[in-house]
Amino acid sequence: MRRALTVARSTPQVDVPVGAVVLGPDGRELACATNRRESDADPTAHAEVLALRAAARAHGDAWRLEDCTLVVTLEPCAMCAGAAVGARVGRILFGAREPRTGACGSVVDVARESPLHTVAVRGGVLSHECEVLLSDFFRRRR
Repeated sequence: MRRALTVARSTPQVDVPVGAVVLGPDGRELACATNRRESDADPTAHAEVLALRAAARAHGDAWRLEDCTLVVTLEPCAMCAGAAVGARVGRILFGAREPRTGACGSVVDVARESPLHTVAVRGGVLSHECEVLLSDFFRRRR
């Protein structure tokens, strides 16, 4: 999670600071990405989606990321949790909970309730540090 926090701090200033890292089955970093929705004018440019895309290219098993771990500073939304399920990610670790759009248990549980593939989820990892990063961003914007 510390690596994901470092990645999140490099998010373009106009975007909500979210960092995602995909680790391979051996724990080696396959890819990382920041949220770039505003910067790229792309509603799908969430950190998780961008990291999963890059990890799939690096992993070498087409789109399958079996036994890989997605580490993200903010609880994934339905789109991102669905992308992790579709990529067959083995585990998601996230920091801050997202009470409005969280799809790993806060609002819905896409990752663990999918009939296609079940992803193990652990939330609240370094949650305070992740929450401070987000609250500082929103305080500066207001």
